[in-house]
Amino acid sequence: MTHAIVDKRTDRLRSAAAGLSAAVVGVGFAELVAAIVEPAASPFAVIGGGLIDLAPAWAKDTAIALFGTGDKIALITGIALVLALVAAGAGILELRRSGIGATVLGGLGALAVVAAMIRPGAGPFAWLPGIVAGVVAVIAVRLLVRRLRPIDGLAPDGEDRRRFLIWTAGTAAVGIVTIIAGNIARGATRSVDAVRSALQLPKAVRTAPAVPAGAELDIPGLAPVVTPNVDFYRIDTALIVPRIDPADWSLRIHGMVDREVVVSWDELLALPMQEADVTLACVSNEVGGSLIGNARWLGHPVRELLARAGVSADADMVLSTSSDGFTASTPLEALTDDRDALLAIGMNGEPLPMEHGFPARMVVPGLYGYVSATKWVTQLEVTRFDKAMGYWTPRGWSDHGPIKLQSRIDVPRGGSVDAGETVIAGMAWQQHVGVEGVEVRVDDGEWQRAELAESISADTWVQWSLPWTAQSGRHTIECRAISADGETQTDQPAAPAPNGAQGWHRIDVTVS
Repeated sequence: MTHAIVDKRTDRLRSAAAGLSAAVVGVGFAELVAAIVEPAASPFAVIGGGLIDLAPAWAKDTAIALFGTGDKIALITGIALVLALVAAGAGILELRRSGIGATVLGGLGALAVVAAMIRPGAGPFAWLPGIVAGVVAVIAVRLLVRRLRPIDGLAPDGEDRRRFLIWTAGTAAVGIVTIIAGNIARGATRSVDAVRSALQLPKAVRTAPAVPAGAELDIPGLAPVVTPNVDFYRIDTALIVPRIDPADWSLRIHGMVDREVVVSWDELLALPMQEADVTLACVSNEVGGSLIGNARWLGHPVRELLARAGVSADADMVLSTSSDGFTASTPLEALTDDRDALLAIGMNGEPLPMEHGFPARMVVPGLYGYVSATKWVTQLEVTRFDKAMGYWTPRGWSDHGPIKLQSRIDVPRGGSVDAGETVIAGMAWQQHVGVEGVEVRVDDGEWQRAELAESISADTWVQWSLPWTAQSGRHTIECRAISADGETQTDQPAAPAPNGAQGWHRIDVTVS
């Protein structure tokens, strides 16, 4: 009796392994097929993208708060773990009754098909990877589990079980190899990388002034005033970075306009370009957070493109659309006034990095990215806020998204500092308004005026510092900014949703 129970438990574990191996080989072949015919239809990408689309504001906020720019890796890992559990369960069900587990795995493939087909911009073969995943997984689980079932009333002997383990391990190995092959195939087709590397950016007809020498305080631990491209934060909804050949790219301007305008890549390069230093910030940035960066952008003014189309007097919003279907609702005024709202093609002296929107993206000073900074942009629809909504608005976020006055403390870092003469330093910003001052207080004492570095422009953040004689013990440091129009940063806390975090940044420091 005891041996029978042990054998049943062992067979359940083996059948679970069979289900897991079947899922791995199904996903592997699907990823390989996707890499060849439709990279955006990768099962992980379409299911993950669907989950992002369904996520409410609090879920997005929580994910970014927990994982920051690693939110996509966390999502893919979570999907893989759930898939593994479901696949293991499918293997056990298949052992109990033939066809049940296979149906579960087939259903996962069908889910991938549906998710791929309903994604914006789905290609003609978007259905194929999901079909391949389901069919391969069904065949594999049925063949593997069949080796565990009694034949003519006789349970599999030791040799049969050894063969089962070899087949199961081999199936999983084939799956892993095909996953690797899919990644290699995807990399081998990335000719867009070569196009980007060979691209010579046009010279700007209006260059930005050199960054003032006094803009960088050179304090260890303080964020640089110009963020290197490799360190620039990335928050978007694309699990697989779109790779668009500029030869295939165009921008369509339509909607409430006198005439529809389509701009090709060659036409865009021929237009007058200008440089602008602009700080971008994510609406999900917590008080004191790092989802913010400053760069020198090269692009053509959006207002000039809209003027070519002839904007209706009744319009008040432009809905920008990414190649992956993301949309942003930008107030028309922010795109037609005197600010440097650009259709950008360059970032810090080089073509836009792939993950930051190559070949073209939106850059709009004074607005959070979710309503303005559309990457891989392909459409501008002139419309109204009462007629259309951007991607995040129906998910609980506000539709305008103006940047709030903010400041943060970068130094001291790590929560501890040696006693004696030291410095408190940080950053402050309110794009398109500018920062006039920063005040700091220690242990709820008097507010002290910090020294501001020289600002690049009202559209960028600014560094600040304050000398501090640190005495032994535990201390609390707070900061608040004062804008160029006289507003003092509020002390009333607010979460990022629905229109940006607020409150004073506060850190605790131990002095020894």
